[in-house]
Amino acid sequence: MTPRAGDRARYDRATAHLDAPVAIVDLEAFDANAADLVRRAGGKPVRVASKSVRCRALLERALAREGFAGIMSFTLDESLWLARAGFEDVLLAYPSADRAGFGELARDPKLAAAVTVMVDDVAQLDLIDASRAGGTEEVRVCLELDTALSLLGGRIRIGARRSPLREPAELAELARSVGRRPGFRLVGIMAYEGHVAGVGDAVAGR
Repeated sequence: MTPRAGDRARYDRATAHLDAPVAIVDLEAFDANAADLVRRAGGKPVRVASKSVRCRALLERALAREGFAGIMSFTLDESLWLARAGFEDVLLAYPSADRAGFGELARDPKLAAAVTVMVDDVAQLDLIDASRAGGTEEVRVCLELDTALSLLGGRIRIGARRSPLREPAELAELARSVGRRPGFRLVGIMAYEGHVAGVGDAVAGR
Protein backbone atom coordinates (compact mmCIF):
# COMPACT_ATOMS: atom_id res chain seq x y z
CA MET A 1 0.00 0.00 0.00
CA THR A 2 1.34 3.42 -0.92
CA PRO A 3 1.66 6.11 1.78
CA ARG A 4 -1.19 8.05 0.19
CA ALA A 5 -3.44 5.00 0.12
CA GLY A 6 -2.53 4.33 3.74
CA ASP A 7 -3.52 7.86 4.70
CA ARG A 8 -6.82 7.50 2.86
CA ALA A 9 -7.59 4.25 4.66
CA ARG A 10 -6.79 5.89 8.00
CA TYR A 11 -9.05 8.85 7.23
CA ASP A 12 -11.87 6.54 6.16
CA ARG A 13 -11.64 4.64 9.44
CA ALA A 14 -11.61 7.84 11.47
CA THR A 15 -14.74 9.21 9.78
CA ALA A 16 -16.69 6.00 9.22
CA HIS A 17 -19.25 6.96 11.88
CA LEU A 18 -19.92 10.40 10.35
CA ASP A 19 -22.46 11.27 7.68
CA ALA A 20 -21.13 12.92 4.54
CA PRO A 21 -20.23 15.54 3.60
CA VAL A 22 -17.38 16.01 6.05
CA ALA A 23 -14.06 17.80 5.98
CA ILE A 24 -11.05 16.62 7.94
CA VAL A 25 -7.55 17.95 8.50
CA ASP A 26 -4.55 15.77 9.23
CA LEU A 27 -2.96 17.86 11.97
CA GLU A 28 0.36 16.04 11.73
CA ALA A 29 0.55 16.95 8.04
CA PHE A 30 -0.66 20.49 8.78
CA ASP A 31 2.06 21.01 11.39
CA ALA A 32 4.72 19.48 9.15
CA ASN A 33 3.74 21.79 6.29
CA ALA A 34 3.75 24.79 8.63
CA ALA A 35 7.22 23.90 9.89
CA ASP A 36 8.47 23.55 6.32
CA LEU A 37 7.09 26.98 5.41
CA VAL A 38 8.95 28.52 8.34
CA ARG A 39 12.15 26.75 7.30
CA ARG A 40 11.88 27.95 3.71
CA ALA A 41 11.08 31.51 4.81
CA GLY A 42 14.60 31.77 6.17
CA GLY A 43 13.75 33.93 9.15
CA LYS A 44 11.10 36.10 7.48
CA PRO A 45 7.66 35.98 9.15
CA VAL A 46 5.00 34.01 7.29
CA ARG A 47 1.57 35.63 6.89
CA VAL A 48 -1.28 33.12 6.60
CA ALA A 49 -3.69 33.57 3.67
CA SER A 50 -7.16 32.98 5.08
CA LYS A 51 -8.64 32.24 1.65
CA SER A 52 -6.47 29.10 1.69
CA VAL A 53 -7.08 28.19 5.35
CA ARG A 54 -10.84 28.52 5.80
CA CYS A 55 -10.99 27.49 9.45
CA ARG A 56 -10.45 29.82 12.40
CA ALA A 57 -9.04 27.07 14.61
CA LEU A 58 -6.39 26.28 12.01
CA LEU A 59 -5.51 29.96 11.65
CA GLU A 60 -5.04 30.08 15.41
CA ARG A 61 -2.95 26.90 15.30
CA ALA A 62 -0.65 28.27 12.60
CA LEU A 63 -0.24 31.66 14.24
CA ALA A 64 0.63 30.04 17.57
CA ARG A 65 3.78 28.69 15.92
CA GLU A 66 7.00 30.67 15.97
CA GLY A 67 7.69 32.10 12.53
CA PHE A 68 4.09 33.01 11.65
CA ALA A 69 2.71 36.54 11.98
CA GLY A 70 -0.64 37.89 10.85
CA ILE A 71 -3.34 37.00 8.35
CA MET A 72 -3.91 38.07 4.76
CA SER A 73 -7.70 38.08 4.45
CA PHE A 74 -10.06 37.73 1.50
CA THR A 75 -12.80 40.34 2.06
CA LEU A 76 -13.35 43.33 4.33
CA ASP A 77 -16.28 41.58 6.01
CA GLU A 78 -14.04 38.61 6.81
CA SER A 79 -11.30 40.96 8.03
CA LEU A 80 -13.66 42.56 10.53
CA TRP A 81 -14.92 39.16 11.67
CA LEU A 82 -11.37 37.97 12.26
CA ALA A 83 -10.51 41.14 14.17
CA ARG A 84 -13.61 40.78 16.33
CA ALA A 85 -12.49 37.20 17.04
CA GLY A 86 -9.23 38.49 18.46
CA PHE A 87 -6.76 38.41 15.56
CA GLU A 88 -4.66 41.55 15.85
CA ASP A 89 -2.90 41.77 12.47
CA VAL A 90 -5.24 41.34 9.51
CA LEU A 91 -4.18 42.55 6.06
CA LEU A 92 -6.99 42.75 3.49
CA ALA A 93 -5.54 41.33 0.27
CA TYR A 94 -7.68 43.32 -2.18
CA PRO A 95 -9.23 46.79 -2.49
CA SER A 96 -12.84 46.77 -1.32
CA ALA A 97 -16.05 48.67 -2.06
CA ASP A 98 -17.80 47.49 1.13
CA ARG A 99 -19.21 50.80 2.37
CA ALA A 100 -20.87 49.32 5.43
CA GLY A 101 -17.64 47.56 6.34
CA PHE A 102 -15.62 50.75 6.06
CA GLY A 103 -18.17 52.54 8.21
CA GLU A 104 -17.80 49.91 10.92
CA LEU A 105 -14.01 50.00 10.63
CA ALA A 106 -13.91 53.79 11.05
CA ARG A 107 -16.14 53.69 14.13
CA ASP A 108 -14.40 50.94 16.10
CA PRO A 109 -10.92 51.55 17.56
CA LYS A 110 -10.24 47.83 18.06
CA LEU A 111 -11.04 47.00 14.45
CA ALA A 112 -9.14 50.01 13.12
CA ALA A 113 -6.03 48.97 15.04
CA ALA A 114 -6.17 45.38 13.79
CA VAL A 115 -7.17 45.70 10.11
CA THR A 116 -5.10 47.12 7.25
CA VAL A 117 -6.91 47.79 3.98
CA MET A 118 -5.45 47.53 0.47
CA VAL A 119 -5.50 50.57 -1.82
CA ASP A 120 -4.22 51.16 -5.35
CA ASP A 121 -6.09 54.33 -6.33
CA VAL A 122 -6.95 57.62 -4.65
CA ALA A 123 -10.62 56.98 -5.50
CA GLN A 124 -10.58 54.23 -2.89
CA LEU A 125 -9.58 56.76 -0.25
CA ASP A 126 -12.55 58.87 -1.35
CA LEU A 127 -14.86 55.87 -0.99
CA ILE A 128 -13.58 55.12 2.51
CA ASP A 129 -14.06 58.73 3.58
CA ALA A 130 -17.58 58.77 2.13
CA SER A 131 -18.38 55.57 4.04
CA ARG A 132 -17.21 56.68 7.49
CA ALA A 133 -20.72 57.59 8.69
CA GLY A 134 -19.26 59.72 11.45
CA GLY A 135 -16.42 57.35 12.27
CA THR A 136 -13.14 59.11 13.03
CA GLU A 137 -10.74 56.21 13.58
CA GLU A 138 -7.51 56.27 11.58
CA VAL A 139 -7.59 53.69 8.77
CA ARG A 140 -4.42 51.70 8.17
CA VAL A 141 -3.51 51.54 4.48
CA CYS A 142 -1.27 49.27 2.42
CA LEU A 143 -0.47 50.06 -1.23
CA GLU A 144 -0.26 47.31 -3.82
CA LEU A 145 2.42 47.56 -6.49
CA ASP A 146 1.97 45.54 -9.68
CA THR A 147 5.05 43.40 -10.30
CA ALA A 148 3.84 41.39 -13.29
CA LEU A 149 6.46 40.97 -16.00
CA SER A 150 6.11 43.37 -18.92
CA LEU A 151 8.19 42.76 -22.05
CA LEU A 152 8.67 44.41 -25.43
CA GLY A 153 7.31 47.76 -24.36
CA GLY A 154 4.23 46.26 -22.78
CA ARG A 155 3.22 44.16 -25.77
CA ILE A 156 3.81 40.99 -23.75
CA ARG A 157 2.61 40.68 -20.18
CA ILE A 158 3.13 37.71 -17.89
CA GLY A 159 1.02 37.83 -14.76
CA ALA A 160 -2.33 38.95 -13.45
CA ARG A 161 -3.48 42.58 -13.63
CA ARG A 162 -3.37 43.17 -9.91
CA SER A 163 -2.83 46.91 -9.65
CA PRO A 164 -2.58 50.04 -11.83
CA LEU A 165 0.54 51.04 -9.88
CA ARG A 166 3.57 49.91 -11.86
CA GLU A 167 6.09 52.74 -11.73
CA PRO A 168 7.88 54.03 -8.61
CA ALA A 169 6.61 57.55 -9.31
CA GLU A 170 2.99 56.33 -9.37
CA LEU A 171 3.45 54.54 -6.07
CA ALA A 172 5.15 57.56 -4.51
CA GLU A 173 2.36 59.90 -5.60
CA LEU A 174 -0.33 57.70 -4.06
CA ALA A 175 1.75 57.37 -0.90
CA ARG A 176 1.91 61.16 -0.68
CA SER A 177 -1.86 61.33 -1.18
CA VAL A 178 -2.38 58.98 1.75
CA GLY A 179 0.04 60.99 3.88
CA ARG A 180 -1.73 64.27 3.13
CA ARG A 181 -5.19 63.01 4.11
CA PRO A 182 -6.31 63.05 7.72
CA GLY A 183 -7.77 59.79 8.93
CA PHE A 184 -5.35 57.52 7.07
CA ARG A 185 -1.97 56.03 7.91
CA LEU A 186 0.28 54.35 5.36
CA VAL A 187 1.78 51.25 6.96
CA GLY A 188 3.07 49.14 4.07
CA ILE A 189 3.52 48.21 0.43
CA MET A 190 2.59 44.82 -1.02
CA ALA A 191 4.08 43.07 -4.02
CA TYR A 192 4.89 39.41 -4.38
CA GLU A 193 6.13 36.86 -6.87
CA GLY A 194 2.62 35.51 -7.43
CA HIS A 195 2.03 38.57 -9.62
CA VAL A 196 4.25 36.92 -12.23
CA ALA A 197 2.16 33.91 -13.15
CA GLY A 198 1.23 32.26 -16.39
CA VAL A 199 -2.45 33.17 -16.19
CA GLY A 200 -3.78 34.80 -19.32
CA ASP A 201 -6.74 37.15 -19.60
CA ALA A 202 -8.20 35.13 -22.48
CA VAL A 203 -7.28 31.47 -22.16
CA ALA A 204 -8.10 29.44 -25.26
CA GLY A 205 -11.08 27.15 -24.73
CA ARG A 206 -12.34 28.97 -21.61
